[in-house]
Amino acid sequence: MNIFEELYQYRELLKTNIHKEIRGKYKGSFLGIIWSFLNPLLMVLVYAIVFPYIMRMQQEHYLVYLITGIIPWNFFTTVVTSGCNCVWINGGIIKKVFFPREILPISVVGAALVNFLISCVIILLFVIFGGIGLSFNILWVIPIAIIQSMFSLGILFILSAINVYIRDIEYLVAFFMNLVFYATPIIYNSSLIPDRFRWILYLNPMTQFIDAYRNIFYYKTLPNCMSLFILFFVSIIVLTIGYLVFDKLEKGFAEEV
Repeated sequence: MNIFEELYQYRELLKTNIHKEIRGKYKGSFLGIIWSFLNPLLMVLVYAIVFPYIMRMQQEHYLVYLITGIIPWNFFTTVVTSGCNCVWINGGIIKKVFFPREILPISVVGAALVNFLISCVIILLFVIFGGIGLSFNILWVIPIAIIQSMFSLGILFILSAINVYIRDIEYLVAFFMNLVFYATPIIYNSSLIPDRFRWILYLNPMTQFIDAYRNIFYYKTLPNCMSLFILFFVSIIVLTIGYLVFDKLEKGFAEEV
């Protein structure tokens, strides 16, 4: 429970760090936070051209289908790739000031969550003007996003801690994330995968997350309650393991950074 007490004591620092992460990501750029909207739109534009016309893939309301997968994926990949070196780049502060080191990865996830919720405006615009329409099921986006935040934070705890000792981690992560992207049914429908291999896709938690978002936005149905419970359970395990790894390795941060 000490970690919760410390985070509460340093809550102002946590708020400041989250605010800095949100503003600092696009600091110096002409368009600033507008890139949070442009990045997924540009990705959608590329895949909307390549897959339906070049790959001859048929999917009703494909633009909406894409955006409901790409924006949640961007949430995850932003946390993992940009947050991987969050401890390392704050080495100067770590050596001089005491504060709960957990604040650094938590700030990355908090900022990414805020950006994701803002980006959900894009999804709403696509489902409204793309012929899908809205339903009250979109309110499930909050609990799903919180569960995804827990899962992402657990992974980031591990990666950011190990990256202090092994600097190659962030480059390996960037490569691995590209593989996971194509192993997740974001730009294609999982029904295209033969039945005997489809179960492999669902070993990937991000497949379950993307399905949950698509259920509430694209299909206008409730998310699968069993899948959501499994995701919550897995996220708790990943977060617990991640914190234990981070807590074990943080003792040497000041000497390594």
